[in-house]
Amino acid sequence: MVKKPVPAVPLIPRRLPVGRLGVSVVAELVALIVTGRLKEGDLLPPEAPLSEHFGVSRTVLRESVKRLEEKGLVTVSQGRGTQVRAPGYWNMLDPVVLSALIDNDESVGVLDELTIVRASLESAMAGAVARSHNANELRRLENALTAMRQSESETDSFRQADVVFHYAVMEISGNRLAENIAKHIYKRAVESSRYQGIDPPDAVALTLKEHEAIVKAIARNDAVAAEKAMHDHIHGSWERRRLSDHRPRPRVRKRSQKRQ
Repeated sequence: MVKKPVPAVPLIPRRLPVGRLGVSVVAELVALIVTGRLKEGDLLPPEAPLSEHFGVSRTVLRESVKRLEEKGLVTVSQGRGTQVRAPGYWNMLDPVVLSALIDNDESVGVLDELTIVRASLESAMAGAVARSHNANELRRLENALTAMRQSESETDSFRQADVVFHYAVMEISGNRLAENIAKHIYKRAVESSRYQGIDPPDAVALTLKEHEAIVKAIARNDAVAAEKAMHDHIHGSWERRRLSDHRPRPRVRKRSQKRQ
């Protein structure tokens, strides 16, 4: 007996798993907060319309709000609702929060701040390495610098070698807390096209020269020079890459009014 062909069933889009739905809701709410569309002191809409807006159950929504609370973005109180907190309470090292800050940073002000923090941490770690390192650790830094020289004609390889060099300094420093924070913000920053910016023609040569200064200072146990070399390198390389249309606007000082 010949079986009749089964009629084709129209393809029905599958609903995202609950976990994925929650991640999506959290990401959207985080973006709304860090961009200021939901400001400090604002209350999130009631649970029913908010769950309807996102197309998720109240259970998924509650879990998403709980994630926001854990990240320091909101506070939940009985009878008052869910209120957006001031930026000083946000966990800006949280991957979702940091990504939202960087991705929505049109003026690259967040990347300016990130550079300041990174330079402070890495310069301190470079100083620590200069004060205390052994022959194998110095050789590791010299090898990382050699790898940079050997890959200077390949942009991607050079950038990767650059990352390896900085990670080596962090790890040799022995400062686990500084290493953890610096790696976290550095890793997320290098994934941003805004942070990569546009390198000038002499960027590679300047970068190599700056890294050489760091290694030389470390080799002669000059902590002050190592700190300065690392600090100047991080700030200098960022200023070289920073897009011209994102330059900070000069501050205009207001004239103080004369007393009557």
